Amino acid sequence: MLWRWPERHADHAPDRVALRFEGQAITWRDFSCAVEDAAAALSARGVGHGDRVGFLGHNHPAQLFLLFACARLGAIQVPLNWRLAAPEWHFILADSGTRLLCAAPEMLRSAQEAAPEGCAVADATALGSGEPATPIGCDDDPLLLVYTSGTTGRPKGALLDQRALLFNALNARHGFDLTSADRVLTVLPLFHVGGLNIQTTPALYAGAQVTLLPRFDPGAFFDAVEQQRPTLSLVVPAVMQALVAHARWASADLSSLRAVGAGSSDVPIPLIEAFHAKGVPVQQVYGATETCPIAILQTRAEALATPGSIGRPAMHAECRLASSGEIEVRGPAVLRGYWKRDDALRDGWFATGDIGRVDEHGRWWFTDRLKHVIISGGENIYPAEVERMLASAPGVAECAVVGRPDPKWGEVPVAVVVPAAENFDAASVLAHFEGRIARFKHPRAVVTLPALPRTALGKVAVAELRAMVSRAG
Repeated sequence: MLWRWPERHADHAPDRVALRFEGQAITWRDFSCAVEDAAAALSARGVGHGDRVGFLGHNHPAQLFLLFACARLGAIQVPLNWRLAAPEWHFILADSGTRLLCAAPEMLRSAQEAAPEGCAVADATALGSGEPATPIGCDDDPLLLVYTSGTTGRPKGALLDQRALLFNALNARHGFDLTSADRVLTVLPLFHVGGLNIQTTPALYAGAQVTLLPRFDPGAFFDAVEQQRPTLSLVVPAVMQALVAHARWASADLSSLRAVGAGSSDVPIPLIEAFHAKGVPVQQVYGATETCPIAILQTRAEALATPGSIGRPAMHAECRLASSGEIEVRGPAVLRGYWKRDDALRDGWFATGDIGRVDEHGRWWFTDRLKHVIISGGENIYPAEVERMLASAPGVAECAVVGRPDPKWGEVPVAVVVPAAENFDAASVLAHFEGRIARFKHPRAVVTLPALPRTALGKVAVAELRAMVSRAG
């Protein structure tokens, strides 16, 4: 049972530091006591088996205490994306039937405004006290209800049980060689399974030390690396770009980092090469909210040998390619289902919506999102392939490729570029593709923007971008 993790670490190494946050060192004894106190406080507020408990706030130890407290009670945590608007929070809380919304102090007023009728609101850092709660949670109990981004409509809640988090932790422990001697730096948001489960909860399972930053900031990242000397961290392309572009990058001492994990979207090779040049391997991780998320990942050796690959199926995951090339995943870390829906799995397999391929060595490669495929004159064009080439075109700082409706071809690819300089030349960008890829894949136009619209995890907001390009004609 997940709730035993901090309890067992407190038994074996009570004075070892489990968590660092804003200058505070939290030992395993402290951590275990905080979980017991949180469970008692939740129980005193009427939270019981199967009840949903929301969390709204930037990264904070309270969210982790509440996660393990929910596991203890057999309750379910509903982490809210703090970048959403109040009506979006309201929908998630109402749809999930959340009984209690715990908010970090800076988000308390927003929580009160968003909470639907029947959902109480409390300060996550001051829940009060109560009688000790008898631990009744088990491996089969749902623990996390994480709502997907909802880019194609209303968000859906993916339901992950305690067993899923355990096997996901085992997948991470194997892929990252994670041990109690590691020090993990967490900068990505814990409201997403990436920030929460790729390294953070696996580190807590292994007894490693976690340094938690409230949110990503390049300066704070470099400070934490210098002061805490982490051995592992997790990044996404937008974070990598911000670090590489920062004034401290050239002189930063990253030698403590054995590797960084990276994922959430296609990771550009130039960014991988920039980290490798600093002696930090970039281990790609592939998965989805619905897979907890680790399904496929690179080891450190393969990260160095084959930059750009997403690796091989995780220790406790089965992966296959459907006839369409879509990646499908099965295993104990896959979701139980979507909240109030029965369309999550097909014969136990989760269809990811991603196109991939497997090379002759058994390594997996991400091709593109199935829904991002541009069909032009009957030919399939994968934007990610075009983007990889577009990124190396002259004057391109950031880029994306989306389809634009076309009366003759159905759709045509369009390059969206954030220029690196004022004297940007769109014609030279278009000429960059000559003789490099098939002509039908060439962008038909270049649209410039001051910045690409992005989601909370730094992914390009493709639906929003596609709409912008369509309006631009």
